[in-house]
Amino acid sequence: MILIAGLGNPGERYRRTRHNIGFSVIDRLSEVHGIALQTKQDFIIGEGALEGHRVTLLKPLTFMNLSGRAVQRILRKFLGGAEDPGDRLIVVHDDIDLPVGRVRIRRNGSSGGHRGVESIIAEIGTREFVRIKVGVGRDPLLPVEHFVLQSFRPDEREDVTAAVERAANAVQMVIVSGLDSAMNTAHRQKPGEEKP
Repeated sequence: MILIAGLGNPGERYRRTRHNIGFSVIDRLSEVHGIALQTKQDFIIGEGALEGHRVTLLKPLTFMNLSGRAVQRILRKFLGGAEDPGDRLIVVHDDIDLPVGRVRIRRNGSSGGHRGVESIIAEIGTREFVRIKVGVGRDPLLPVEHFVLQSFRPDEREDVTAAVERAANAVQMVIVSGLDSAMNTAHRQKPGEEKP
């Protein structure tokens, strides 16, 4: 089983904000691969198959800063807490250090200041999991915590739609082709280019 967690904040108020692009990628994976999502306790979850591999899609509903609680609970169910998740956990989240539309894949590492990723590291006790970062840009005139809770501008929406598709494809590539192949393909992509 592979757990794919997209990060965001619950509720209509946050649905189209930059911070919620991880939720958008989970919704796209659900749509493309026919995996139904259900609300349970403090998360939205769906189990199914992606190109023959058993996967679980997860959207924590604990708000971004507590995302790790739901991730840890589901990982414990599937892995029993006996091992580092490695490539069995894929976390999709926004990244202000990437331009809108860019997608980057990382094998592991620090949180980079992302509170949702910080929460996951704290809860599961390891940095050893895959991250798929989706660029949301930044505004030097706004504090980060305000900027990420804003909606994308109309002129950015085409790139955002393409980035969600590209990130969903990146998840699939990690699972089907392996992490190195996925990284090589995703890192060549630029906003406005064909999807991988």
